[in-house]
Amino acid sequence: MPTLAVIGGTGIYEMAGISLIEKRLIATRYGEVKVSIYATGGEEFAFLPRHGEGHTCPPHKVNYRANIMALKGLGVERIIAVCSVGSLKREIMPGDLVLVDQFLDFTKSRPSTFFDDEAIHVDTTEPYCAEMRAVMGEVPTRGFRLHKKGTYVCVEGPRFETAAEIKMYAALGGDVVGMTGVPECVLAREVGMCYACVAVVTNYAAGISDKPLSHEEVIAEMKRMGASLQAYVVDCLMRVPPKVGCSCKKPAKPS
Repeated sequence: MPTLAVIGGTGIYEMAGISLIEKRLIATRYGEVKVSIYATGGEEFAFLPRHGEGHTCPPHKVNYRANIMALKGLGVERIIAVCSVGSLKREIMPGDLVLVDQFLDFTKSRPSTFFDDEAIHVDTTEPYCAEMRAVMGEVPTRGFRLHKKGTYVCVEGPRFETAAEIKMYAALGGDVVGMTGVPECVLAREVGMCYACVAVVTNYAAGISDKPLSHEEVIAEMKRMGASLQAYVVDCLMRVPPKVGCSCKKPAKPS
């Protein structure tokens, strides 16, 4: 059973050129999820496109709980998530990668916990796995410029943000903005899974960009970066140490 997984975002629906072993439909209490199992370098890993095959599900409708629970049921212990984002700062440019270490949550309506009926509290002082981030920060980036830390602002979507919102997010300390990083990382922490996110900068955000934003622009940039980005992510998977040495599995505490 694979202990490693990749969650793909916009423009990443499969792992091209890598041996596909099988596809599994996994039933969870939150719904069914299709997960692909790939093999490379003698290692198996799971792949899950969060928007579904063909990008059919908008960000505010993604079944994050089913996705994380399906990977947990498969035996996955560590996740590398790929998220497309807009930049809030001129120095973080389109084509850059950011290993996010913090988030600001501006989502509104999506289910955000497995503990709906329990008074359980989860420490998210460091919401992303420090051990995985350290490893990923040393992997050659195949031509990308890598920022080893950054704050991810998660918004509800599916609309893009206003210029005033972007100005506010930047003033609050945000570095990049996207629509899918939360509650995904929180749910992984709740079930004791290591989670790291590589944010792929596809554009400057509203008010910073000198042109209107479009979904087509995001898709085009992800396709341009696709092969090299996939190779970087796979390299990261192969570098993750087999023995977990972080505190991500620390149990949640009841009140």
